[in-house]
Amino acid sequence: MAAFVREHPLLLQLGAAVRSLRKMRSWSRRELAERTGMSERFLADVEQGVANPSLLKLIDLAQALELPLVQLLGGGATATTSAPRSRHVALLGLRGAGKSTIGPLLGARLGRPFVELDTRIEAATGLRLGELFVMHGEAYYRQAERAALEQVLAMDAPCVLAVGGGVVTEAASFAALRSQTVTVWLRAEPKDHWQRVLAQGDTRPMADNERAFADLRRILAEREPFYNLADVVVDTSGKRVDEVVEEIALRIRADAAPVREPD
Repeated sequence: MAAFVREHPLLLQLGAAVRSLRKMRSWSRRELAERTGMSERFLADVEQGVANPSLLKLIDLAQALELPLVQLLGGGATATTSAPRSRHVALLGLRGAGKSTIGPLLGARLGRPFVELDTRIEAATGLRLGELFVMHGEAYYRQAERAALEQVLAMDAPCVLAVGGGVVTEAASFAALRSQTVTVWLRAEPKDHWQRVLAQGDTRPMADNERAFADLRRILAEREPFYNLADVVVDTSGKRVDEVVEEIALRIRADAAPVREPD
């Protein structure tokens, strides 16, 4: 039985999610143990993917981490999806994933408008993102992000939406995306993220940091369990942009809005 538990992918995914959520909140394992009433040893086994917690323990974990239980468990996400015609398509990924490049082309391929959430935030606040972070901080950005996201999700016509890389760490926003959109993770190797960000001339929020690449790898590793919950996961490293666009379109076209054939 122990071998089965050790190899079960759902438990490994749960462990990675619990560990990442705990670290994002800067909690020690002892703090999480106090919040859940579980032992540190048991939580260590959960985070390693070798424990099989009961439903009640899972509920305690979800409540302590302020996350819907279905999101903590991954909601049974798979690599493919059926996308109702009325749903938006949301592109996920760290900066450098290619959302701003892939998004407009995918929108044209699907016959939908492309919307970049950060552009909506800048329009609503009257500030560039860099100015917004300097003047008001991340908490203000997250509030503006949530408001902008709610407006986009309320749109009648489905669109292709590019969201910020950190939206997956915001429980309410990510839950809204997962329930109201077809989520697509544009997965790439850390070196590809890095090269693309440098090519854009944008190193925020890691500017003037000698360990910037190491930080990028750390952030990607922390968020990967959440990105992996996407309905569709597409590798972009080593592929042409048109290949990525076509792969996404084919993966969602069965139930998505009508896909226009290229001229």
